[in-house]
Amino acid sequence: GINAEWPSRPGDYVEARDKNNVLIRVYTPVGKKAQGEFALDVAIKTLPFYNDYFEIPYPLPKMDLIAIPDFAAGAMENWGLVTYRETALLVDPENTSSNTKQWVALVVGHELAHQWFGNLVTMQWWTHLWLNEGFASWIEYLCVDFCFPDWNIWIQYINMDFKRALQLDALDNSHPIEVPVGHPDEVDEIFDAISYCKGNSVIRMLHNWLGAEAFRKGLAAYLKKHQYKNAVTEDLWESLEATSGKPVNKVMSTWTSKMGYPMLTAHITESADNITLNIKQQKFCANGDDSSDASWLVPITVITQSNSTPQTYLLDGRQAEIVLEGSRAGDWVKINPQQIGLFRVNYSEEMLDRLLPAIKNGALPAADRLGVQEDLFALAKAGYSSTANLLTLMGAYVNERNYVVLSSINGNLAELGSLFSHLPCHTQFKAMRRKIFSKILTEIGWEKRETDGHTDALLRNMLVGTLGKSDDEQVVEKCHELFQQHISGGAQIAADIRGSVYRTVRQRGQEQEFNQLLELFKKTDLHEERDRVQRILGSGPNADLRAKTLDFALSDAVRSNDTPFVISSVASAGHEGREEAWNFVKNKYPIFLERYAGGFLFQRLVQSVCADFTDMDKYKDVEKFFSENKAPSAERAVKQSLESIKLRSSWLERDGEAVAQWFKDQGL
Repeated sequence: GINAEWPSRPGDYVEARDKNNVLIRVYTPVGKKAQGEFALDVAIKTLPFYNDYFEIPYPLPKMDLIAIPDFAAGAMENWGLVTYRETALLVDPENTSSNTKQWVALVVGHELAHQWFGNLVTMQWWTHLWLNEGFASWIEYLCVDFCFPDWNIWIQYINMDFKRALQLDALDNSHPIEVPVGHPDEVDEIFDAISYCKGNSVIRMLHNWLGAEAFRKGLAAYLKKHQYKNAVTEDLWESLEATSGKPVNKVMSTWTSKMGYPMLTAHITESADNITLNIKQQKFCANGDDSSDASWLVPITVITQSNSTPQTYLLDGRQAEIVLEGSRAGDWVKINPQQIGLFRVNYSEEMLDRLLPAIKNGALPAADRLGVQEDLFALAKAGYSSTANLLTLMGAYVNERNYVVLSSINGNLAELGSLFSHLPCHTQFKAMRRKIFSKILTEIGWEKRETDGHTDALLRNMLVGTLGKSDDEQVVEKCHELFQQHISGGAQIAADIRGSVYRTVRQRGQEQEFNQLLELFKKTDLHEERDRVQRILGSGPNADLRAKTLDFALSDAVRSNDTPFVISSVASAGHEGREEAWNFVKNKYPIFLERYAGGFLFQRLVQSVCADFTDMDKYKDVEKFFSENKAPSAERAVKQSLESIKLRSSWLERDGEAVAQWFKDQGL
């Protein structure tokens, strides 16, 4: 909620009127007026964009956006007065990274969409929360794409919300998007990645299947019909059905009423003049189980080497044969172009082999190069395919330069590295990352270039961070050099790479660097800068400094809503750090219970310290602890964490030797 003292403090603000004469103000802490300019600029473009999109004028004379010092959520969409945590609203031109700017734009887009979808029309009950949040989480990307077309936000979406939805919803401890809510205590648990990320993924799939204009018209009709009233999910389906003529309710209810999503297993047969695609669906399970008989109504699109116009089909049974129009014998076939359908694809060996050259030479669009690798990673993790196959596929990305594709490969290699963090081949994962990424950093350089766009800035930050983590000595040295200049009042580290430089310095540094970072934390009054420091403070090799970080997390210097992120920094410091963070949470559990019980930060805390263990002894320890200590609003997070430990343990057991052998064969 809002800090009760806030209204009595004088705040500064910047203001402007949008093209429809609505007065928009962004309130900032005193003396920080300039930090409201970026959000104001986004809001001025966004409000009229929604006016036109929804075909309903914003009904209030003003729109205020206000930064709150210690705010648990990202933001809250109060009608005409949206509250934000500082890092989701304030942008300092000198010290804010492109990453944070992007986050601010998305959150502003999300909250302003709620002024119509949520405030003007409000869901009847919490059961329909997913539609409120899923919709706003989808349209925030549409809006940012309108405001900043050069950000390529939709391909980034695949690596953010879409990926998160697929990861969580493959667990046995997931839940359907639409959950009957009986008691207020159950409300907090559904403010999770299923409501937001799976919610927006099914909306995106629906938008694509109906077509942009039919979708928009149906949406506008729904808002007009139900304005100033309550609505249920089916009311929206009804309006969309009327404008599109498609069986929306029938198809969508298969996606909202059951948890999970399908895996499509595919192979092809050929004649002289075309290709026939054979598809079979089953539930994709994180543990590789194939006993479920669940099935979905699946809108499927396909492109081929000879026909780049997506062909659309509705799979309404367990399997289908589809003759691919405009295809030729020998073509590669890519199912789910742009990764719009909420499913995984398990290609036959022949189909995958045909895709490799198109990945290597870039003939396959970036979103699809991303999709092939993401799907195979998930299949390997679940045991439907092998990790050695995945590592071989990654070799096809030697010429890759797209930020999002590289970011996905990096994230997946990091997850593998963490899985093997206490085994000898841990160092080989580092070597593999150096081999893939160091030449790219050499190409783009450390300094911002005239020609750089938004995603170049994101790429540079990722490269510095991952190479620092992977012990690239040149990068480590350069980070130390930049850091020493920065703290001694010399050249300041560019905001875009500052977080990665800090992390590298902390990971390789000792007490001196730890204290220098703490000094930066104390000196700054920009919360984003504090965040940069506190989220990496525990990530070094020295156990004493990690223990200091854990104590620091509960000190008065750290805002209560930031404490879980400081503890996570220790949990991310490999095998030992995970153990220390978990013991700390157990020892101080009454404090955490009092502070966070009933809120989503509690879920975040539980998952960040428990979910990455890889052995069954830890599983028993976590299980025993939570059987003796209650975890209000985090019961599902506990179950998901336990399931994650079990999955990681069996992945390691299943593929550990084969991965070690693969590295041996590669001579790495």
